[in-house]
Amino acid sequence: MATTEKGILNRLYFVAGCMFIFAIAVGVKLMDIQFVEGEHYKQLSEERVYRNFTIPANRGNLYDSNGSLLAASVPKYDIRFDAVTVSDEVFEENVLPLSKELAKMLGNTSSYYVHKLRTARAHNQRYVLITRGLGYSEYMKIKTFPIFNLGAYKGGLIVEQRTVREHPLGKMAERTVGYERQDDEGYFTRVGLEGAFGPYLRGTDGHRLKQKIAKGQWKPISDNNEVEPKDGYDVISTIDVNIQDIAHHALLKQLEDFEAEHGTVIVMETATGEIKAMSNLGRTEEGTYYEKRNYAVYEAHEPGSTFKLMAMVAGLEDGVIDTNQVVDTENGVVRFYGRAVRDSHHGGYGKISAARAFEVSSNTAFTKMISEGYKNDPGKFVDRLDDMGVTRKIGLEIKGEGTPRIPHPDDKGWNGLSLPWMAFGYGVAVTPLQTLTFYNAIANDGEMVKPRFIKEVKEWDKTIVKMEREVMNPAICSPETAKKVREMMKNTVKRGTAANIYTPNFSMAGKTGTCQTEYWIEPGRYIASFAGYFPADNPKYSCIVVVHKPKRSKGYYGNIVAAPVFKRIAQKIYTDTPIMDELPSLEVESEIVEQDFEKYYTKVQSEKVVMPNVKGMPAMDAIPLLENLGLKVQVNGDGIVRSQSITAGQKIKSNQKVNLKLS
Repeated sequence: MATTEKGILNRLYFVAGCMFIFAIAVGVKLMDIQFVEGEHYKQLSEERVYRNFTIPANRGNLYDSNGSLLAASVPKYDIRFDAVTVSDEVFEENVLPLSKELAKMLGNTSSYYVHKLRTARAHNQRYVLITRGLGYSEYMKIKTFPIFNLGAYKGGLIVEQRTVREHPLGKMAERTVGYERQDDEGYFTRVGLEGAFGPYLRGTDGHRLKQKIAKGQWKPISDNNEVEPKDGYDVISTIDVNIQDIAHHALLKQLEDFEAEHGTVIVMETATGEIKAMSNLGRTEEGTYYEKRNYAVYEAHEPGSTFKLMAMVAGLEDGVIDTNQVVDTENGVVRFYGRAVRDSHHGGYGKISAARAFEVSSNTAFTKMISEGYKNDPGKFVDRLDDMGVTRKIGLEIKGEGTPRIPHPDDKGWNGLSLPWMAFGYGVAVTPLQTLTFYNAIANDGEMVKPRFIKEVKEWDKTIVKMEREVMNPAICSPETAKKVREMMKNTVKRGTAANIYTPNFSMAGKTGTCQTEYWIEPGRYIASFAGYFPADNPKYSCIVVVHKPKRSKGYYGNIVAAPVFKRIAQKIYTDTPIMDELPSLEVESEIVEQDFEKYYTKVQSEKVVMPNVKGMPAMDAIPLLENLGLKVQVNGDGIVRSQSITAGQKIKSNQKVNLKLS
């Protein structure tokens, strides 16, 4: 009996001990929660009731040099429908009228929407997508439709607003305009102007404290620490949409005609370095072209004969070449270590001057001149290129600039072929923009200015930052050398390899380039290029055109593939902004003539004019044409005019409205 009682007592002691230990543990945990983790749980509790919401800043606009929009942030509205919240009576009475209105706006049939809405109601769906991406005016209109006009609670209307970045130019200059995107981990992808100047455009987000008042509903409350968002600045770029349009369509036409893989065009203002146009088009599998990559900035490739300008300037500066020296082209073939260098002209050019060798782009003459001139010190040639800035990056704000590749005698891969091959643009690599920067310097009498993409940063009408002209090298060569090679480039167009684009109507100067690429593919693929400036005697714009891998059977030489694009751009710019000498006024005032003119002018103004046919024209050409006729133009879409609301040949009145559909 005593043993049994003792066992029971032991169990009681054990249970009591366990309870005591448990009580101590609970007490310790309570103290830990109160004094150690208390703030954490308090914060969790408050977060369920109070929360800081981010207020996104509005991104600044990106403009061209004349104030036309290149990129802007605009609100877009997604419309959804809560099919449960609407009463049976309202739904049955208005489902057909609502469907008819939706059909008119969105394009599907009314029966499609009746079926969609009834199916959603039958399945008690509360988040049915009606449409995405409405503009503000369309959003305001859809709010007036039957059922939807009853609002969120009675009409089931759900509106989700988001801000999207729109490019009024559409796909034109898409890679130049670029974008800035942030992933879920906070990392940015920055492309083009949007990416390069994102710190100005981005702005600063704000935040606001809100209190939860119901499921999914939050009410703003007063908060001394509330921070309002600061909108981004507007950036004024150097791009001119008119010149961009010219360059884009000139390049596109040539790529389509020659079925090329890709190509690029850059137009730069000579004196300032401002980039007025940059087009980069790549071919799709279907044979169409779009802004695929920024070839102008990133793609370093063998330039071919456009590099002969660099070689000629180096040789003239070092005194190893004289423009009047005679070079024997030896029937168009010379050999270095068993490898042949050939001229494109079968049989060569005979004995010609160094200047003429540049004009006709003789490979044999250049390899002989450079090899002979620098044979004792090839490093001197590379050092001269380095002094002229050819071996270094420009240092652009736009990300992804390609690195020039200019071999040096100290490099491991240097051999006996390196120097002669460099003379005509093989074994080296530069980007199109780096090549153009050098050509632009020659047009500037040797002063190399840095390519510039923006003019200023503004907050409303206040200038925040003004970008000034930046000189990279005040003299890449002597004025005498610049003058000599400018004359050679002028003659290249008049009587050299680019004589096919010569016109007496306006002057151009430049150099053709043809470079074989992918040597392992038979019968070979090529890169055609042309770099230069215009007018020849008083340069205003410099320009480079590079076309990669045109269809060989259609042509692949620089003068055939690339030079016509250069001419088309120069010709169009001349037409739009003709450069001419001012003459003294020859106007002779005559009262009788003035009276006759006034009568004629009054009569003409009273007569009706007819509507022109603008189908197939770029919008940038069609709009000013119609506005000059006194019409009010409204456009839908972007790109080329596909239809016009007023038939061609129909009489029109001043201030009459015309709608253009673009695509």
